[in-house]
Amino acid sequence: MVRTLLILLLFGTARGVSAQDVPRSVEQTWADFDPRSEPLETEIIRESIDDGIVLRQVRYVVGTWSGKKARVAAFYAFPKDGQRLPGIVQIHGGGQRAMPETARFWASHGYAAVAVNWGEHVIGQQGDPNTDWAGIPAGFLEPKHHNDVTPGAGTLHGVAHPWNSSWLLYSAAARRAITFLERQSQADGSRIGLTGHSMGGRLTVLTAIDPRVTAASPSVGGSGYLYSDIAGVPGSARRMQQNLDLYNRTLDARNYWPLIRCPVMFLGATNDFNSPMELVLQGFRSLPQKNGALSFTPHMNHRFTADNYAARVRWFETHLQGTFEFPKSATSRLELKSGDGIPRFIVQPDLSGSHELKSVSVFYGYDRDPRARFWRSAEVTRDGNSFMASCQVMELGEPLFAFANVTYDTSKALHMPRGYADTALLTVTSECKQASPQQLAQAGVRPGSRRERLIEDFRHGWRDWSLVGVNHTEHWNYETHKLNDPAFVGPHGASLALEVKTTAPSNTLAVIMDVDRWRGYTGRKPRRFTALVNLPDAGLHSLKIPVEKFVTPDGVVLENYDFVTSLILTPGQKERPEEVSEFWQGKVPLFKNIHWHGGKFSPRPRPYLKQGVFAAEADKAFRKPQN
Repeated sequence: MVRTLLILLLFGTARGVSAQDVPRSVEQTWADFDPRSEPLETEIIRESIDDGIVLRQVRYVVGTWSGKKARVAAFYAFPKDGQRLPGIVQIHGGGQRAMPETARFWASHGYAAVAVNWGEHVIGQQGDPNTDWAGIPAGFLEPKHHNDVTPGAGTLHGVAHPWNSSWLLYSAAARRAITFLERQSQADGSRIGLTGHSMGGRLTVLTAIDPRVTAASPSVGGSGYLYSDIAGVPGSARRMQQNLDLYNRTLDARNYWPLIRCPVMFLGATNDFNSPMELVLQGFRSLPQKNGALSFTPHMNHRFTADNYAARVRWFETHLQGTFEFPKSATSRLELKSGDGIPRFIVQPDLSGSHELKSVSVFYGYDRDPRARFWRSAEVTRDGNSFMASCQVMELGEPLFAFANVTYDTSKALHMPRGYADTALLTVTSECKQASPQQLAQAGVRPGSRRERLIEDFRHGWRDWSLVGVNHTEHWNYETHKLNDPAFVGPHGASLALEVKTTAPSNTLAVIMDVDRWRGYTGRKPRRFTALVNLPDAGLHSLKIPVEKFVTPDGVVLENYDFVTSLILTPGQKERPEEVSEFWQGKVPLFKNIHWHGGKFSPRPRPYLKQGVFAAEADKAFRKPQN
């Protein structure tokens, strides 16, 4: 297809392709693409050597369009004197750029690594030869990324066509990066790993069908199904006005997963906005070879903890270097029938390897939208090689979701990339299970009805929270989705009470109620309500914050807690710099005893329903066969 396309474009006739010639499948879209056919014309822009790692800033040809050559810049790194090393192609995310540190990180682990700068942002020095898409809408400059297949200014075709979308151009650039590695004396072209984050994660899935890829690890991108509703959540699909069927057939990752033949390790975050967890599982389960793995960091959005990220590094050590034994994914089952009416989640981790089992953590939750779901931490008991946890259901009308994270101690600390502490731990996610409301009812599951005033006593530390900047005194940010759990939804008229201990005077704490985040499909406007609390003295402060103290920047007052999706604690200056000028003083504060004070518990409306939509309509999705 692309060889033909390049010839057509060379003579300026591509926009005249007829509708009959438009590919209608992934296979047709890539059928004639040969990533080795056109000369790379590689340029070495700059080279340096530091700590035994050679770093080159390079540029190569992706393809020729209308007589103009599109070129992509990249960083290429490898250990000095390295020969026949396995290769890594790294694909950056949206709004980002190729980073020399990324290429150097993989090179420090014994790879010949290419970080592809598909987004066009400047790398190296201003004025260096950079990525140039030759006027085609792609990258983040002008003309910018073109998502869909519709024709427009600068697109390759005048009719709806897969190659109008920038996604294929970026994937072509990644495939050409594989070709680049094949032709380097330092790299072994028969051992190529592929990895990318966010938009780069999706590009990893789109590119992993290349038979030259030995192992792949996408993260928080590439789930597919984004233009389909989340089960039981009407209207939650992303919108595309034209040519959605052609887009899904040729560009949606759902149709790429079944074509991937290499081992895949998906690195996820349970509350990720870009690859909702259930959609990831749909794609992952369609892999033709069941030799993949998952590693989900609980409570987080678009980021990971070190033990989860380590799974990616160890995955490539296993499949590209043969120096590590990656544990098998734990098997699991969700037993709905029990004597007390409480479902049981039973996990059997892989205990056959040499790595010491550190922990088995079971998480379960109810919210239909995984982006807002709170994952409860279950109490786990061990019986021989099996681990069991009870998963109390709160409402029979909602589904139940459960998974386990199995953490091993590999006994050797792994050098991690910037932003992560070195770790010997490795976390692998078990088989994930779910039960529909109908299945729960039919099994005789008994719902619990207890509402809780105590939100957090910190007996288990911060295990139910997403922590960012823990040791950064100006940018710490602690967030939990616990207030979206039906047991912890705030009473009407209640105050949020908590204790906070500071080590310096003159501080302002921001306490945030994030409301309806990701729930634009309900017709309600997602809003962020903040209470700024002055802490003039150092020491222990007992706070009671009335609901009316939570206000948006434009003055809207929070009425109740029914649709709160997360509670956030952070410095006032970080959240509202226009109102708070002073940075946080002293150490990161200590928190205690977060709870509801006063108010009256009231039934909460279903948070995922648009006004006028009945629950029965939303529940139809659970009566359909799930993919």
